[in-house]
Amino acid sequence: MDPARIAELLQPFLALSILPEPCHSEQSGESAVLSPTQLQNISTYIDLLLRWNPRINLTAIRQPEEIVTRHFGESLFAARHLFPQCRPERPRSCTAIDVGSGAGFPGIPIKIWAPEIDLTLIESNQKKATFLREVTRTITLTNVNVFPGRAEDYPSPPADLVTLRAVDRFETSLPVATGLVAPGGRLALLISELQVSRGKELTPTLAWEVPRPIPHSSSCVLAIAVRKP
Repeated sequence: MDPARIAELLQPFLALSILPEPCHSEQSGESAVLSPTQLQNISTYIDLLLRWNPRINLTAIRQPEEIVTRHFGESLFAARHLFPQCRPERPRSCTAIDVGSGAGFPGIPIKIWAPEIDLTLIESNQKKATFLREVTRTITLTNVNVFPGRAEDYPSPPADLVTLRAVDRFETSLPVATGLVAPGGRLALLISELQVSRGKELTPTLAWEVPRPIPHSSSCVLAIAVRKP
């Protein structure tokens, strides 16, 4: 897919005006910038997704432009709030876990946006795990680990950031994901607005921020919470 068209489609998700805190260029209406390499990586990722999808059903979305807005747009919207370009304190490193990664969203786009993170993609479906390895190999992402198992069985220490998106068994998966968040770490959910209240009930150890509506969606939000020390 043409990188210039990808950049155009992603613009609403990258606009600085969506940030809750001021940036130096926010008033100008500028957008955060994806580099040519990042845009090319997204283009290559889309090509791989379209090639593998008929074999292992990675996504029900078949149109490339809708893949950009639904999958990459939502994921990069989360990435911008988790790792804003305008903040001088953007960390040099961060451990992150994407639970139930599926086709790699939001984990891989967050890694493309913030290459400094050490990312683990947890995916129990072996064919999807193979696809995730192929993506990271093809676009040469470093410090990415694919764990081909259930989140409940993940043996490594908790992470600074845990992400979870549109899972079927929300009430079961959310407590498991919460358990993977280190004290003082963050949990980022891409969920429906209707799930937010239930999410808070299931996670008493978390302090929740105000959910952020996702552009071009009538019901989906980014919900971020911090695990109390």
